[in-house]
Amino acid sequence: MTALVNTTPDLRRLAQSLTQMIFKLTHNGFALVGVAVACLAIALIARPDLRESGEAQLIQWVQERLMAQQPEDADPSAIERATATNPKDLPREQAAVAYWLSRKYRVAPEPISALVAAAYEVGRSAKLDPTLILAVMAVESSFNPFAQSPVGAQGLMQVMTRVHADKYQNFGGTLAAFDPVTNLRVGVKVLQECIARAGSVQGGLKLYVGAGNDDNDSGYADKVLSEHARLQQVAKGRVVPIAPPQAIAATNSRPGAAPAASASDLSASHTGLDG
Repeated sequence: MTALVNTTPDLRRLAQSLTQMIFKLTHNGFALVGVAVACLAIALIARPDLRESGEAQLIQWVQERLMAQQPEDADPSAIERATATNPKDLPREQAAVAYWLSRKYRVAPEPISALVAAAYEVGRSAKLDPTLILAVMAVESSFNPFAQSPVGAQGLMQVMTRVHADKYQNFGGTLAAFDPVTNLRVGVKVLQECIARAGSVQGGLKLYVGAGNDDNDSGYADKVLSEHARLQQVAKGRVVPIAPPQAIAATNSRPGAAPAASASDLSASHTGLDG
């Protein structure tokens, strides 16, 4: 019992010594960390190149961590390639046209809205009524940007890509025919040329469809002008009944496109401007 009592003060002293030692080590460790941080800060101030290199490595590390947290098939930039606009962001006239076309041709309002906005923009610079441009698209392709006729007319406005390859050069090449807005822009250029050559919209439409050498265009111009008239009424806020798109395409020689003349006429003249 006496031995145990004598041992207790020794254990206390040992515990106190260990506590003091741990405190000193911890204190010294913090001091060393502080000195290291201070040295690092001084080095970064004195060497901007080291700071820039460190920042670049830190940014790269953060980006790698973010990418590692995303699914393998993630592509945040996909939204930049989408041809779509919220119709609520359009002016009232354009929004009315977009919603009407969306219902009639059974396509989503967002891509139609983007095309309507582009038609109004291009129409202003080309001095063409945007609703005429949209009417051509409606009759030609029913707003299918990947449409192709048996003779090679492609895209929304069914432009003969091989005939007008030069017009796609500024857009990166002929594959741009399947970019909706690019096809619209090229189609408008061709339509402008047709109208200027014919001297009238109806005559220009006859040239556009490739019926320049024929007495009639199988009703193509009338179809476009009828749709144009309906779209003009819609743009003015009028209530216009929606007829099924099949009613327009029923007599056409290709789905959603204009009635063609002969294949030889089309290859040279459907947006090829033969005489």
